[in-house]
Amino acid sequence: MTTTTKPAAPVAAAPGRRPGGAALALRQGRLEITQFLRSRESVVFTMGFPIIMILIFAAIFSDEIAPGVSYTQYFITGMIATGLMTVSFQNLGIWIPIERDRGVLKRYRGTPMPKWVWFAGKVLMVVAIGIAETALLLAVSVALFDLNLPDTAAKWATFGWVAVLGVTACTLCGIAISSLARTARSGSAVVTPVALVLQFISGVFFVFTSLPSWMQQVAALFPLKWMCQGLRSVFLPDSFGAQEPGGSFELGRVALVLGLWCVIGLVLCLTTFRWTTKRDG
Repeated sequence: MTTTTKPAAPVAAAPGRRPGGAALALRQGRLEITQFLRSRESVVFTMGFPIIMILIFAAIFSDEIAPGVSYTQYFITGMIATGLMTVSFQNLGIWIPIERDRGVLKRYRGTPMPKWVWFAGKVLMVVAIGIAETALLLAVSVALFDLNLPDTAAKWATFGWVAVLGVTACTLCGIAISSLARTARSGSAVVTPVALVLQFISGVFFVFTSLPSWMQQVAALFPLKWMCQGLRSVFLPDSFGAQEPGGSFELGRVALVLGLWCVIGLVLCLTTFRWTTKRDG
């Protein structure tokens, strides 16, 4: 990745008037989105990878895994969850070490801008790109693979809270795991294997109940499995809930686990985040 990231210049305030926190956050958010879009690698990987995977797997597998449910429909729900995880957990876990290694975060800390504005900018970027990516995945899936969109307000509401809780948990965990990378280059080496393993054990590439029981138990400790399960309740028939390990979609447990990971991620962020590299002290 060759895109150079620069900190936002402090906002020039008119005499006797300072920009509000919301204005600063929106300005930072626009900057983060612009930087993301300027990185061809990030755009292609984040936006294109889920679509490419859907096209590949749809061409290979066409059987039904349950009455009225094709493998492709099942796989699409997992790729929507994966897309949300990629733009939040994986993207932040890779890019923050790059900014830290280049001294960008150190320069941010030296500006008058409140520190929370930088985090707000990252969150706004994740939300904007996550919405765009989800819309693109849904458009492709409906047009090419006959994915049925939610037909009730309740299902759209479920889609909303699963996505919000999942993205929040993954964003916080992405910020937290970024502190494990010692250099800019090691960010991808730290985060990418974790993301891939979670995809394989969380019911993205394979039907979850076909995985070994020990693998299901490990996956149940992390957010992606519950994001996938929650989204299956939205896009697959209600009858498919009987195919889940608990005999239903267990939306209450989905909300509980994702909410718990939001708390865990926040605690990890507060206790581990670093503005400078270890060599800078």
